[in-house]
Amino acid sequence: MVYCDMNLISRLLRHKNMAIATLAVLAIAASLMLRFGANTTESVYNWPLYVALVLGGLPLVYDLTRKLFKWEFGSDLLAGISIVTSVILGEYLAGTLVVLMLSGGEALEDYALSNASSVLKALAKRMPSVAHLKKNGRIADITLDQVSIDDILVVYPHDICPVDGTVLEGHGTMDESYLTGEPFHMSKTAGSAVISGSINGEAALTIKATARAEDSRYAKIMEVMRESEQTRPHLRRLGDQLGAFYTPIAVAIAIVAWLISGEATRFLAVLVIATPCPL
Repeated sequence: MVYCDMNLISRLLRHKNMAIATLAVLAIAASLMLRFGANTTESVYNWPLYVALVLGGLPLVYDLTRKLFKWEFGSDLLAGISIVTSVILGEYLAGTLVVLMLSGGEALEDYALSNASSVLKALAKRMPSVAHLKKNGRIADITLDQVSIDDILVVYPHDICPVDGTVLEGHGTMDESYLTGEPFHMSKTAGSAVISGSINGEAALTIKATARAEDSRYAKIMEVMRESEQTRPHLRRLGDQLGAFYTPIAVAIAIVAWLISGEATRFLAVLVIATPCPL
């Protein structure tokens, strides 16, 4: 249930960020066309930017404000300050560009996480649910969690190898490309190592399990994929940690630039340049 809810939230956020980014692009294009193509007045060519800042900027600033009240001083907070400052100073194009930077970067990151999720689902679908245990000359189907080390298993033609093991009997090939990326069928004879998740060829193989299902190569790959999906990228987390120091320093430099020049736009310029984002 939690896994499904996280996927639902991810999809909703991805669509929201993509919609805001698309709106910002259209607004900037429309404003530039009205300004330089139609030679309209400032009150006219700024209208698309107003729409983008209200419909796109407000949700982003709201989300960043919630983080601020939770004492989460991430580096993205600079983007929120930049958007608000641009509106106050009437620099609507700069504000819309920051909206595009922030929402576009978030949309790309959400898309990457969504791809990781789809790969995880594909990996999960390929994992077999049963193994064929050979004992006392008879073969019985057991669940993967019942497989123990040194169990003798039969991998039938075109079956997916359930656990890591060593071939005892048989001669054939296995397709390991889904796991290793190598586009070759690997020859398997007595003594050859086999890895869970590989696809058996035309001949049945008898193998001896060298690891339980949860300790096999395929399970480890699944575990890493699941952790990478549920954990934010290391660099992004590092950026958030540094944000507690970086954000006030950037704001301080912007204030100094404002005081020295006497122009508030210098404050905005420094903030825009200092604003980091996934894009």
